Amino acid sequence: MAVQHETELYKPLKLYFEKLGYLVKGEVRNCDLVGIHPGQTEPLIVEIKKTFNLALLLQGLERQKLTSEVYLAVERNRAKKGAHNQRWNELAALCRRLGLGLMTVTFYKTKAPFVEVLCEPSGSEVNKRAYKLRTGRLITEFNERSGDYNVGGSTGRKLYTAYREKALKIAAAVQEGGQISPSKAKDRSGVSAAAAIMQRNYYGWFRRVARGSYTLTSEGIAALAEYEALLKGFEQAEAAPGLESWEE
Repeated sequence: MAVQHETELYKPLKLYFEKLGYLVKGEVRNCDLVGIHPGQTEPLIVEIKKTFNLALLLQGLERQKLTSEVYLAVERNRAKKGAHNQRWNELAALCRRLGLGLMTVTFYKTKAPFVEVLCEPSGSEVNKRAYKLRTGRLITEFNERSGDYNVGGSTGRKLYTAYREKALKIAAAVQEGGQISPSKAKDRSGVSAAAAIMQRNYYGWFRRVARGSYTLTSEGIAALAEYEALLKGFEQAEAAPGLESWEE
């Protein structure tokens, strides 16, 4: 059963790692799937493609600059026996030599998808000091999202980042107050960087009407309507467990 989109592989992979105790979120700083386990210091990254190809391999090597725990994941299509991208023993051997993990997802018509690990990542040769800063940014972005609002493998879609989440919370606070100061927006939204976000106005949602006083633009009002369901998700989401800092 061939999948039509990479995003179809995300849910079974997410469920697989959640059963192993990981907190999983999709599309974090361009990584298809990121998992953080409370008992580990490094994040886990999975790059997803419908089939095994050079682009996927290069993505995996690039992600080794962030962590040694990198997997490549593709569909295992039983109808394509003998195809060059279905020679699993050889592909697993290649991934082992490069320190990458390899996973497959098999889909069925009448039962749940089956996830199989063909080889585990064996670590990256990159010095940890070289990717410490990048990894810290990845973990910060992961932890600052209140939930998993993206589907890993998405392309051409508007992604929900921690920054967008903060801006939406601030916009909701401004809408509630009608015309308020950044300090009041901070108190109502719980976003410590409210003043900086309102002043930068990256999305064009805020209008300064007087010294220390802001209201919403028509774009801001439209954004709150567009992301109404997401805002409810923010309110309902529990505080996400994760790594508070990147340790050497």
